[in-house]
Amino acid sequence: MINPQIFREYDIRGIVDKDLTDKAVENIGLSFGTYLHNLNLKSVALGGDCRLSTNRFRAILSDALAQTGCKVIDVGTVPTPVLYYAIEKLQTDGGLMVTGSHNPPDFNGFKLCVGTFSIYGQEIQKIREIIDDDVYISGEGSCEKYDSIIQDYQDYVAEHLLIDRPLKVIVDSGNGTAGPVAPDIYRRLGCEVISLFEEMDGTFPNHHPDPTVKENIEILIRKVIDEKADVGIGFDGDSDRIGAVDENGNIVWGDQLLMIFARAVLKEHPGATVISEVKSSKNLYDDIRKHGGNPIMWKTGHSLIKEKMREEEALLGGEMSGHMFFADKYFGFDDAIYAGGRLLEILSQTDKPLSELLSDVPPVYNTPEIRIECPDEEKFEVVEHVKHYFEKKKCDINDIDGMRITFEHGWALVRASNTQPVLVLRFESTSEELLAEIKDMIMRKVEEFIKAAS
Repeated sequence: MINPQIFREYDIRGIVDKDLTDKAVENIGLSFGTYLHNLNLKSVALGGDCRLSTNRFRAILSDALAQTGCKVIDVGTVPTPVLYYAIEKLQTDGGLMVTGSHNPPDFNGFKLCVGTFSIYGQEIQKIREIIDDDVYISGEGSCEKYDSIIQDYQDYVAEHLLIDRPLKVIVDSGNGTAGPVAPDIYRRLGCEVISLFEEMDGTFPNHHPDPTVKENIEILIRKVIDEKADVGIGFDGDSDRIGAVDENGNIVWGDQLLMIFARAVLKEHPGATVISEVKSSKNLYDDIRKHGGNPIMWKTGHSLIKEKMREEEALLGGEMSGHMFFADKYFGFDDAIYAGGRLLEILSQTDKPLSELLSDVPPVYNTPEIRIECPDEEKFEVVEHVKHYFEKKKCDINDIDGMRITFEHGWALVRASNTQPVLVLRFESTSEELLAEIKDMIMRKVEEFIKAAS
């Protein structure tokens, strides 16, 4: 019996040798092969990150997919965006990436793609249902290796970016998959690169590979200041999420990065659509409009943003978590290495330092994500109760993903996490005093409804 909890909204994720036994991994491979067969699809690009269990899982999956008649092309140990690139270059029907992303070392997981689009939601549950039914397609597939995909990817990215002046950049790969890939690209573009924690190590000995958490990029921040670098760029374990630091050592958060990218895209494509999510600052949406763009606030989640971009024919998308999606001059999937290159390209085209690129944006005060424990079976109900309470007060509510209330001087977000038994809250206002007022008012109600539900 496979643990149903590992089938999350956007991917499959669990603890190695507990949730993800060899048998469970084999069944996931057989199920995905059957799922593809049911869609009349056959060829699969297969890749994996540098976690200690990944190569073992990749071998199991390769055999299992071949047993269902799939043609498997194994591209080796690669960043997730390189796996997406492999799907494009090799023209496979789908892809499977073995990765624990930014989770602790004892986790691993799988991102499943049809084309370069990750399957999610109910489609992920179909994988589980096929396993539960224990009926798999049988066929004569094949397995082959393709060893030059990283070189192909580096060539492609380097050829499609242009640096106008030399920049000094610190790159922190966090012992993840970006190490053998990103620094060389940035050097080829003409940058002076100082590379931190470049060697892949699935135990992540230097810091946890999540560049959106300040404590994980403290070394990067210090190095940027010490070396008087123009910018610091950090990656998560599988290189689909970017973190950035300006020349003063200040973090450039996901919505601020997206603002910088949006301005550049809108210069060339007036009126373009840009997608972000409910956790992003009001400043982002206002700035996109101010620069002639069409901003759309959407649900959190890389799979959901990609799908919405395709639906709206958007040229750009991004999340607070550091997933950045360029359909402008690129393929539309989330690629932190390419996003880092676009940031360098933008910086090289101005005399301003990174810290001044958004100097005209009004100051706001906000909280980081606040996570409150709430059982899976209660979290959505609690959000609904909070929403109804504020609806009765005639508040301006966007309920596209949880509940985002807009007040005269700020906003509040309450949403149920799609991946954990928690509620995610975030607050923003034009002053610290008003921020505290909004936060206290919402937190009191959330805690009240959690207590009532338990």
